[in-house]
Amino acid sequence: MTPDIITSSQNQHVQLMRALASQSKARRKEEAFLAEGARLVEDGLQSGLMPKLVAYKEGLSLRAKECLTLARDFKTQTSDPFPIIQIEARLFDELTDTEFSQGIMAVFDIPEKELPDELSFILLLDQLRDPGNMGTILRSAEAAGVQAVFLLPGTTDPWAPKVVRSGMGSHFRLPILNWGIEALEALLSDMRVYYADMNGELNHWQADFRARTALLIGGEADGASEQGRALADTTVSIPMAGSTESLNAAISAALLMFEVARQRQIS
Repeated sequence: MTPDIITSSQNQHVQLMRALASQSKARRKEEAFLAEGARLVEDGLQSGLMPKLVAYKEGLSLRAKECLTLARDFKTQTSDPFPIIQIEARLFDELTDTEFSQGIMAVFDIPEKELPDELSFILLLDQLRDPGNMGTILRSAEAAGVQAVFLLPGTTDPWAPKVVRSGMGSHFRLPILNWGIEALEALLSDMRVYYADMNGELNHWQADFRARTALLIGGEADGASEQGRALADTTVSIPMAGSTESLNAAISAALLMFEVARQRQIS
C-alpha cells in the first residue's frame, strides 16, 4: 500500500520537526531533538533509543533506503510503535538547513545517560557558542575516552541540528549534562581542573593528566566565564611555533583530550 504523503505545513508532525529544528525553547520543552541523515538515524536506532517519529521523502539514496528499512524493522519489534511518515519533498527540504539532504530524519527524546560510578576524565565547556565547534568537540571527546561532558551557562544548545550533525552520533553515547555551578563544584572537589589558556602555567606535555582530570574549554572569543575560571586549579597551554596566537577551540580541545588519553595509555 502506498503511504499517504504529507503536504501540509500544518501537520502536527511537521510542526514538531520545524520547532525542534529552529528553537532551543522547543527542544527543552519537548525534551527531544531532530537527527537528520541516514548515519544519525541509524546511530539512534542502534543505540536502542526509540524515535518519536521517522520522516522521509521520495528519491532516497541506497543508504537512506537501508536506514528506512532498519526503522521499519525496529518499529515491528516495539510494543509502542512510532509513526513513519513520508513528506512531500518540497516540505521536507524546508525542515533542513543542509544543502544536499539525504531525505530521512527522526525525532528522538534527549537521552538520559547515567554517569559512571567512578569519574576520572570529564570535559567542561563554558561559553562555547559555535555549533560546529561543539559538535566536533563532542565527537573528539567520545573518541578520546571522555566519560561525560558538562555544559556551563552561556554555552550553545548541544541538541541543535548543526551540533548533532557535527557530533556524528556521539550524542547517543556520551552523557551531555547541564549542571549548575554549585553541583559542579561538589563534583570537582576531588578532581584536578585544567583550564585551556594560551598563557597557561604549564604546557600540555608538562601537565600530569593521569590523576582524576577535568578539562575546561572556554569560548572562541572570550574564553571561560569568571565562574568557570574559578573552578580551575591550573591553566594549561599548547606550545605553538611561529606567530600563531591561538588554535580553534575544537582543535585545542582535541589535542588536550588525546594528551590525557596518551598519558594514561603509557602510565
